Amino acid sequence: MKKILYIVLDGLGDLPIEELNSKTPLEAALTPNLDRLAQQGQTGLVYPVDKGIAPESDIAVISLLGYEAHKYYTARGPLEAFAEGLEVNDGDLALRVNFATAEADGKTIKDRRVGRNLTTEEAGALAREINSKLTLSGATFEFKNTIGHRGVLVIHGMRSKLSGWITNTDPAYAREGVFGVAKEKYENVVVKSVPLPGYENLPEAVEAADLVNEFTQKAQEILNDSVVNKKRIAENKLPANLILARDAGDRLPKFPPISSFYHLNFGSFVQMPVERGIALLTGMEIIEVPPSSGHLDIDYSVWAKVALDSLKKYAGIYVHIKGPDEPAHDGDFNKKKEIIELIDKFFFSPLLAQLELDNTVIAVTADHSTACARKAHTEDPVPLLICGGNIKPDGSLSFSEKTAKLGSLGELKGVEILPLLVKSAQ
Repeated sequence: MKKILYIVLDGLGDLPIEELNSKTPLEAALTPNLDRLAQQGQTGLVYPVDKGIAPESDIAVISLLGYEAHKYYTARGPLEAFAEGLEVNDGDLALRVNFATAEADGKTIKDRRVGRNLTTEEAGALAREINSKLTLSGATFEFKNTIGHRGVLVIHGMRSKLSGWITNTDPAYAREGVFGVAKEKYENVVVKSVPLPGYENLPEAVEAADLVNEFTQKAQEILNDSVVNKKRIAENKLPANLILARDAGDRLPKFPPISSFYHLNFGSFVQMPVERGIALLTGMEIIEVPPSSGHLDIDYSVWAKVALDSLKKYAGIYVHIKGPDEPAHDGDFNKKKEIIELIDKFFFSPLLAQLELDNTVIAVTADHSTACARKAHTEDPVPLLICGGNIKPDGSLSFSEKTAKLGSLGELKGVEILPLLVKSAQ
């Protein structure tokens, strides 16, 4: 049995950009190592969940690991809260949240991510203030910051269980059933949470929405008076004076262990809480890596070594690299192109220098397309390459959205990739 190395580059896919000579950031980037893998293997296009869906990372990753998201998914909030060590029982309300910046009216959103420069120390201090000063009517809660402007919130109802069938206060994301979907266009105003259509008369949903709105209002009052935010304003930085909530769920998903599908032990190297939560709940072991140095050339080189060392212990490892997604959300196509090049040079170059391709099946793809022009996830397919082992080249010349469209793998859904890798590794 050959080893499996499954690499997902977050938000890698994109649309052609005029300033890049009508190329995508991936097409415009200098990626000799990814191109070599494509030349030695086969390429194709992947709809991470299904056609017509612009997925968030959570449902995409669940699908890429071979699970039918429609069957198991219970919303993003419970996944991230669980990953952060918060208790989520059936009937608890768990949400993914962002620190954000509101204008003076308290409703208009100036920046959904506080300028992307809120430090962990600042976020932690703000979270401690909220936890110590805020009380809810008929409920208790746990609020925790995670990475940068991100956080999680779990509300425990004291009178009854709560329902996750409520809308977001974050206007950038909508609910389509249990799935969270990124909007391409939206009004930058805080949205009042209400029960989703069909649940208007469900007391558990009414109470859940009321509690989220109460938390939002009371947290804003605390944040506006915070010394942390007054200091940020004095330093000409945006204050983190608003919390936006989305992707509510009221229970954890119950995944069959991934080993029960493939009879292999998998390790998981991920950066973000949601991917960590999925890994833990599917029975994959977490591969710990050193804290980020703040320099991508150093971090990617370290991660390559971690991946190589981990292959000695596991039959397969899943690697999820956040890199390309964030600049795409900011519309910075040059930065996205630069990060793709750094991944190729400092992750894939040292990785391939020591990887035994004859004894390894490697796949590279993305969890979704994040279009710089739209600053949002789109429903477009993402490129996929598979090589190593006994896989025969199909004549692909490079790794990009355009060349993958011509590859022999054709069009696949995310759930089809891992079974294909396991079969190719036998």
